[in-house]
Amino acid sequence: MLVLDDGTSGGIVDIKTALSIAMDRDLDLVCVAPQAVPPVCKVINYSKYRYEKEKKEKEATKNQKVVEVKTIQLSPVIASNDFNTKLNQGRKFLEGGDKVRVSLFIKRRYSSLSDKGMEIVNDYIDKCSDIAIVEKKAVFDGKTIQVTITPKKTK
Repeated sequence: MLVLDDGTSGGIVDIKTALSIAMDRDLDLVCVAPQAVPPVCKVINYSKYRYEKEKKEKEATKNQKVVEVKTIQLSPVIASNDFNTKLNQGRKFLEGGDKVRVSLFIKRRYSSLSDKGMEIVNDYIDKCSDIAIVEKKAVFDGKTIQVTITPKKTK
């Protein structure tokens, strides 16, 4: 199936005829749908076609928002003022549309405070629950408790 450069259909022709039509017009023969029956080929200026395709792809990527993952680090012996500061910072990230990974590292000397660490992380999640949801639940792997929270979808 041949499509000419002005958009009209050239009908179903063999490959030699299609190539001769393209050469007569000083254009290229490009197969745009090889899986179709019969395959669809266009007589076009290939460099212009490639340029316009790249331009469309760039325009599509401009409109996409890249979601970043911001990390908030806590401690099992964090003071309430420090906790509130970290909470406010995390809320700013969530309101800005970013994901937040809350990480609590338990040092060796605080290894007996792992339950307290889990309470702190759960408290952080509860205080952010009005604007965020938990993407990955709190995971305790040896020395670190991590949880990822994402902003709620706004209508």
